[in-house]
Amino acid sequence: MRLLISTVLSLLIVAGLSTKTNAQEMSPIPLSSIQKLTSTLEGKYGDKESFRVKRGVEQAATLWRSTDGSVADFEEFVTSNFIADPTKLDELFTKLSRGFEIMGGYNLRMAMELKKPLDLDWGPISPVDEILGSFNPSAHMADDLYANKLAFLVALNFPTYSLAEKTALGPKWNRKEWAYARMGDMFTSRVPAELKQRATKVSVDAEKYISDYNIFMGNLVNDKGQTIFPADMKLITHWGLRDELKSNYSDKKTGLEKQQMVYAVMKRIIDQSIPNDVVNSGKYKWNPKTNVVTENGKPVNAASEPDKRYQVLLDNFKVTKEFDQYYPGKPTFLQSNFEYSMEIPQADVERLFRQYVSSPEIRKVGKLIAQRLGRKLQPFDIWYDGFKSRSSINQDELSAKTKAKYPTADAFAQDMPRILADLGFSAEQQKFIPAHIKVEASRGAGHAAGTGMKGDFSLLRTRVGKDGMDYKGYNIATHEFGHNVEQTITMELVDYYMLNGVPNTSFTEALAFLFQKRDLELLGIQENNPLKRDLNVLDNAWSAYEIMGVSLVDMEVWKWMYAHPEATAAELKNAVITISKDIWNQYYADVFGSKDEPILAIYSHMIEIPLYLSAYPIGQLIQFQVEEQVEGKNFATEVNRMFTQGRIIPQLWMKGAVGNEISTQALLTAASKAVDEVAKKK
Repeated sequence: MRLLISTVLSLLIVAGLSTKTNAQEMSPIPLSSIQKLTSTLEGKYGDKESFRVKRGVEQAATLWRSTDGSVADFEEFVTSNFIADPTKLDELFTKLSRGFEIMGGYNLRMAMELKKPLDLDWGPISPVDEILGSFNPSAHMADDLYANKLAFLVALNFPTYSLAEKTALGPKWNRKEWAYARMGDMFTSRVPAELKQRATKVSVDAEKYISDYNIFMGNLVNDKGQTIFPADMKLITHWGLRDELKSNYSDKKTGLEKQQMVYAVMKRIIDQSIPNDVVNSGKYKWNPKTNVVTENGKPVNAASEPDKRYQVLLDNFKVTKEFDQYYPGKPTFLQSNFEYSMEIPQADVERLFRQYVSSPEIRKVGKLIAQRLGRKLQPFDIWYDGFKSRSSINQDELSAKTKAKYPTADAFAQDMPRILADLGFSAEQQKFIPAHIKVEASRGAGHAAGTGMKGDFSLLRTRVGKDGMDYKGYNIATHEFGHNVEQTITMELVDYYMLNGVPNTSFTEALAFLFQKRDLELLGIQENNPLKRDLNVLDNAWSAYEIMGVSLVDMEVWKWMYAHPEATAAELKNAVITISKDIWNQYYADVFGSKDEPILAIYSHMIEIPLYLSAYPIGQLIQFQVEEQVEGKNFATEVNRMFTQGRIIPQLWMKGAVGNEISTQALLTAASKAVDEVAKKK
């Protein structure tokens, strides 16, 4: 499942200071001019404006180019446009907020409309669809706003703060001060429009590669030449394959064989030995274990996919790396992505993950799973789904129920008010929230896309077959609906436009997970198991264990790419496989009893969206802490209280929401207790 990150900030700018670029892009403003202007303005407005003056002049000078005017022009601009009067500053802030909402909102709407042939199930994609879908309407917007000096007006009057400063000062700021600080984040770099447009093209190409990467499961055969999956089953990688693997824990007859076959497919994708002719094609039969391709029972020569998976990742890396020159002090995207986007230092995130995956509590959970399965763990049991209620329900029965209930995407849309009612949302919000969401049939696995302005629609996409929405599609839809609820609350109900959204994508993932885990309940399937809470804890703990390993691989791969910027796709493939095996051997081999497994490299997110994967485990930690907070309270009331905080920094948001910062220990402690409780009831 993908979340399309769609905010005005992502459209307008990439945060970071732009001083260390090539010669023609260097600022022409000398230090002497900065010092003179600072002294003049401090003398005029007094010590109370000293910080704003110093920071504002430096910011504006850093961004100024010779094409913007002479040094004298810069000095005239600064002395004429610095605003000290609080009332006038507030007026400027209000007008700027309105302007950015209009520009960001309509450009985002245009981009999403142009991408519909790529995102929705509208049939074959033509070359012109790809051209239009990769067009970025906002690519030149920042250039235009520097050219007309609006960007300098913002930089001069609204200081930007480092993460350390926000952490230290943020708890004392009121809501308007936070909104001012977010305004200060708007213009801190000058990324060329050509680079933004090229990055969009690379991103769209990656999305298309992943969304069209399907396996025709009905064409897979075992060593006896038998097919064991439904003839019409087509699964996207990796989401569809993973979810199919999960669904087979309830199939005691052929479930294990199906899981082993899915794992064989995954390994072929990872090492790119998968025959190119079986990707998104049902022409041939294929035995993923032996890698033999047949037609009418006769073997055929089938070339392997030519390392395209890793070329797509490499293309993403190369274009992303070009942005680095605009981040002095943050020399790699690996660092700036966490500092500016997630607003949690990368080293802190990595430390949390490594502590968690090496913990003794997780090893207790692994032993319990092996006992419940009655066999040794196999690598694909990283996706063990037996703690959920649905794991004991036949997948076909669930799909029959969801197909009957949701024959079309519109049927799900019509049911959203009832879903919200079941979750405790008020009658007003049962009308208000669905009125801001559109549900559409997705070409890929599914995704949610937010809006850039009030009054517009968030988008919910999931797969809907000709005979209706199967359970996998429904499960994804509930997840994406959680995103849409967050997107609606944080756009429409947050007090300042500059604070719309969440601290980072982990927070919207947390709410999406909370919706998704209630999918059976929302279907009217109730569970009266007294161990329900303990089983939910164990499910959360094991899922976090899996995705943290995947995220560690993602981070290590980016470290490797930066160390080997001239690598070929084949070299990158070998490195990814080596890294995934190393992480497995460090943190998983002792739990599963097998070494050198590559499974942690299967995630499509790693290929499609640079360094997005860490949002999921952080989201699961947040989810658990939020779940603990809402226990025994009205779910909707708590969700509204928490998410109307908007886009302040993550740790401060968490303190406001649950009273504590993001932590692994709460989940690990609960998991250990849950293992003991479940073991008692055996």
